[in-house]
Amino acid sequence: MKDVVFEKYQVRKTKKQKTAFIELVEGYARENGYQVTTEKGSYGSRNIVVGNPESAKVIFGAHYDTCPLLPFPNFITPKNIGIYILYQILLTLGILVVFFAAAFLLAFVLTAINLDSSTVELLVKLSLYALLCLMMFGPANKHTANDNTSGVMTLLTLMKKLPEELREKCAFVFFDLEEMGVLGSGAFAKKHKNVAKNTLLLNFDCVSDGDNFILTLPKQAHDMEKTLKSAFESDKFNVEILKKGYIYPSDQMRFKKGVGIAALKRFKDTKILYMDRIHTSRDTVYQEENIEFLSDAAVKLVDTL
Repeated sequence: MKDVVFEKYQVRKTKKQKTAFIELVEGYARENGYQVTTEKGSYGSRNIVVGNPESAKVIFGAHYDTCPLLPFPNFITPKNIGIYILYQILLTLGILVVFFAAAFLLAFVLTAINLDSSTVELLVKLSLYALLCLMMFGPANKHTANDNTSGVMTLLTLMKKLPEELREKCAFVFFDLEEMGVLGSGAFAKKHKNVAKNTLLLNFDCVSDGDNFILTLPKQAHDMEKTLKSAFESDKFNVEILKKGYIYPSDQMRFKKGVGIAALKRFKDTKILYMDRIHTSRDTVYQEENIEFLSDAAVKLVDTL
């Protein structure tokens, strides 16, 4: 399945591309004995739901939509909020500098060809708006190994591995429109209010580039700490459960008991864990051992519930 997904379904941005991927997952789920539905939500979202989330003891999620290609990475440091905020500020300032420089150059050119000031102002505003839209809705990143083909493959691998006698305990959700502001998971949470409030959800987002795993644990799920620690225990990987002082923006934020899972790299010998490459053409790192570890750990978790 991995080769098929990477060769034919790595880009999932247009309606046609998403439809093709939905059909792939639906067929795969049915072949493996699961019930599957596609739920439509606000803003055109389509979430692929495998199993019954209303009766599940745990839900495994991952977003399948693809972000636009950007010239700079989304740099995330979950345990170092100050660094993350500073990067976001610098990134915003950089974008503003580019915008204003482009606006100044365009205004200079338009004025030089003797257009009146109101026309120059309108064209500059339209051009900046077009540039902003290009950054948000532009061409898809063709390289999505970590973000989030890795999460997708974790769900598909887990669906295959999970013994039949354990399958009633869990459900799987492939979320749409995470890149647009976790809109797909928001639609799912709105439709399944009791699930969003009471059911444990593990969200795999960017899990194939790094040897350090974090599990972000909200207050409402603190009682699951020992269970999660036992299931995700590893001699090969460093696994940290974060209960406070962290930031990891993804679909788990829509759920009271949502646990975010990500793979990170460590900066030299420091305590700084970081994620880079994503949203750029450099997002090509896929450590298959990560997916095997996470899917095995998830099976252990389900077995204990």
